Amino acid sequence: MSSSAQNQVPSAFDPDAAAQPGGGIFGLPFTRTDSRVVIFPVPFDATTSYRPGTADGPDAIFDASMQVDLLDARFGPVYRQGICLLDEDPRLRKLNDHARSHARPIIEAGGAEPGDPEFASDLEHVNRASQQLNDLVHDHTRSVLAEGKIPALLGGEHSTPFGAIKACAEAHPGMGILHVDAHMDLRDAFEGFTYSHASIMHNVLSRIPQVGKLVQFGLRDFGAGELAFAKAQGSRVVQFLDADIARSQLMGEPFVKLAQAAIAALPEKVYVSFDIDGLDPSLCPHTGTPVPGGLSFNQAALLLELLRESGKQVVGFDLVEVAPGDPDEPEWDANVGARVLYKLCGLVLPR
Repeated sequence: MSSSAQNQVPSAFDPDAAAQPGGGIFGLPFTRTDSRVVIFPVPFDATTSYRPGTADGPDAIFDASMQVDLLDARFGPVYRQGICLLDEDPRLRKLNDHARSHARPIIEAGGAEPGDPEFASDLEHVNRASQQLNDLVHDHTRSVLAEGKIPALLGGEHSTPFGAIKACAEAHPGMGILHVDAHMDLRDAFEGFTYSHASIMHNVLSRIPQVGKLVQFGLRDFGAGELAFAKAQGSRVVQFLDADIARSQLMGEPFVKLAQAAIAALPEKVYVSFDIDGLDPSLCPHTGTPVPGGLSFNQAALLLELLRESGKQVVGFDLVEVAPGDPDEPEWDANVGARVLYKLCGLVLPR
């Protein structure tokens, strides 16, 4: 799809009308063929160590997206480039159900060490399922890139985008990652799971050499081992802790300067990995591992806007860890998630 993507919008489509039954995400009329942004739903949360539910995030965000107005105050008519959410691959749900059943006893026991005879079989099942997931996501992302489109992933827990990051890094060697998160996710095989949600960035740095830089923003929960691992990476990892961001603002430094510093540390090609728990938990109360503090919605939106204005090229992105609340509660997490997703789509608008 070319930079004249807005000419592909069907003339009968009214962006100000209510979303019509049978429409795509955000109520849009696009298919994969005529979309520039192709979103892959990954309903997988097998290694979530505190509170599961993110496997249902993609469906909840799809439902909530019907209430998103399509003229974004920061990015304009994002929808015109063409955005579609693919149907769920049934293999992914089966992998999640299988892996979750084997992960549950390990999580309830507080984790397992490699070679632990009590849990060796369960660990093997979970790790094999996670590798199959990675392969499926990697192959899908490669196919989207081969079509000249922008790959996006909608999780699911934070382990899910490993294959997407790998495919994007192979296509764009030296790319950087802007990682918005409450957690560093630098634990080595947390609880014994090679591809734990808490290990995604450790695996990226250890297993994807084409990733040139990791810039982490909003961090506020981490262990000493994670911090030591980050420091051992030297200039390959740049971190902006939530405590430092808050202190700087309380001392009078504007948020925009900190956001600009994070963006300046990135190379010209960027992948964005956005964990919803990077936000204040009042915006995502049902996410798997909520943490006090975090970014306001407007701070996160400004960070993304500044990335867009920097001229750096965003080559792919993911949104993970959105979990819907109880069915009898008004939906909130997915409403926030749908609006973050729309702004992420705004990052890749043709210039």
